Amino acid sequence: MTPERFLKLKAALAKRQPDITVFADGVHKAHNVSAILRTCDAVGIDTMHGVAADGEIPRHHMISGGSRRWVDIVIHSSTRAGLSALKAQGWQLAVADSHGAAIDYRDVDYTAKIAVVLGAELDGPTQVARSAADMAIAVPMHGLVESLNVSVAAAVILYEAERQRRRAGLYDTCRLAPERVALKLFEWAHPVIAQRCRERGIEYPPLTETGDLAKNPFA
Repeated sequence: MTPERFLKLKAALAKRQPDITVFADGVHKAHNVSAILRTCDAVGIDTMHGVAADGEIPRHHMISGGSRRWVDIVIHSSTRAGLSALKAQGWQLAVADSHGAAIDYRDVDYTAKIAVVLGAELDGPTQVARSAADMAIAVPMHGLVESLNVSVAAAVILYEAERQRRRAGLYDTCRLAPERVALKLFEWAHPVIAQRCRERGIEYPPLTETGDLAKNPFA
């Protein structure tokens, strides 16, 4: 771990957004999961949510081009359970839905605590997701195809969120809790040692100003 790399990790954590997330409602194709994760990282999303249908999302963690390392994923047993949990935590749910009545995705306040719900590649969001949502949003389509690829739609919507949040100054100061910053910084800087600590039930040791271990946790 070089000092320059450590500073880059700290700078990325300082721009993480704890109050915007994505809920993948049955998205299962590897390249789409990978692309959504990459966009989540790019706009500073700290945690993504999804449904663990047949274990598909967990398998795709390993092929996400490294993005899985930077973005945590919370796996839920079902769409209903996952969205109910988010609503109980005060999240607004904006479901991307190209069918039915939906507002332009740009007419949403993404500076609020909001979860963007993305449906499966062919079928779109489930009826459970549609019923649970606070709003339906859509990307305007002026051609003959009915919808964008789910990962493309995710990028379009999330970069509108990034624009609004940047304009509102939400990237200007670190918004993660200090303990969250310390935990993620250690896991990003020393993933192998972090994994060994978790396996042995050992607390992460402190880091020096340059990102080195202040002490050997296994001594």
